[in-house]
Amino acid sequence: MFSAFKKRGAFLALLFSFALVVAACAEDEPAATTTTAAPATTAAPATTAAPATTAAPTTTLPPPTPGREISACQVSDTGGIDDASFNASAWAGAQRAEAELEGVSIAFLESGDAADYRPNIDAFIAEGCAVILTIGFLLADDTAAAAADNPNQLFAIVDQAPGPFPPWADAEGNMMADYANLRGLTFSTDEAAFLAGYMAAGASETGVVGTFGGLPIPPVTIFMDGFVRGVDHYNSVKGTSVVALGYDVESGEGQFTNNFDSLDDGRSFAETLVNNGADIVLPVAGPVGLGSAALCQDTGACLILGVDADWNATAAEFSDVILTSILKNIDVAIFNTINNVLVLDSLGNPFNGTLANGGVGLAALQDNADRVSAELAQEVADLEAAIVAAGSLPDFLASLAADG
Repeated sequence: MFSAFKKRGAFLALLFSFALVVAACAEDEPAATTTTAAPATTAAPATTAAPATTAAPTTTLPPPTPGREISACQVSDTGGIDDASFNASAWAGAQRAEAELEGVSIAFLESGDAADYRPNIDAFIAEGCAVILTIGFLLADDTAAAAADNPNQLFAIVDQAPGPFPPWADAEGNMMADYANLRGLTFSTDEAAFLAGYMAAGASETGVVGTFGGLPIPPVTIFMDGFVRGVDHYNSVKGTSVVALGYDVESGEGQFTNNFDSLDDGRSFAETLVNNGADIVLPVAGPVGLGSAALCQDTGACLILGVDADWNATAAEFSDVILTSILKNIDVAIFNTINNVLVLDSLGNPFNGTLANGGVGLAALQDNADRVSAELAQEVADLEAAIVAAGSLPDFLASLAADG
């Protein structure tokens, strides 16, 4: 069926709670809610920080109808299927579905630029895909239009959810469709980035850390915002003055490469931060960040915080300069969506990944675990528990402000 295609094995400004897509399906969680300690290492004392949140979820779904077969088709953003970031994470979830769920076949089309989005979507509609998975905020315009044009076709999109704002509604807030055929997969990555910022502030030897983004869009700036707020919280708790370069939380302005593919930009932006004293860098720009990792590796001047996936797995050649990664578990959200379609012939409820449900988190410390003391590791674990107890990062920060 897919011979024409290659086949292999978010803090949004507005998150709109729309009607449940399928009443029979409880909102799935992409990972267990318990946190696991960082792995034992001879380089550092045991730590309970940096919880790994990539474990497969349990499920209460019944088995699919015998003999049922579905196709799940992924349209990548321009970073490509092997970007070591969100496209790769989404594809890993599809691959897992094909491997573990009988009756699932998968396919993907890569988008060279934005002009490819709608043609790729339309090609998969023509192929008869059971569900079309569009990967990224930038595909929202074309996904919204295609879903409105094809109400019987199932869709899921990463980093967007339908609401009374464009492209899902007109300027007056009138919805363009009911979008019952589309599932939004969004992620509160500011929660995990806050933990990473706190950890980076405590691990920095220069007292300066830095970040930059690919494009100034909500799924990017949510990382940067949470990171800088985490550094600020460390300073508040410790009475220190660690500097976070590259993003201002009040104005929302920061440093952006304006692309997601230039390794040269990743190197040069990291170099600028390092030249201004940063010894830990958070690039929120997909594969652009690999250029930053190469700079750190070549110079020995910095450590990297990965994004989306665990870079110790997806960019293992840079493990010697990776501190941790801010996980956005797209893979498990994609797997659960495909499983819902297979078993229920429906998408499941709109999903937002948080620390509480395992949708976001920090990857386990590995080669540079010695940069994180046992005390700092415990503080990060305690912060995670406090954010979960508060319900969200904004609620946690509001409680701090209320306490004075």
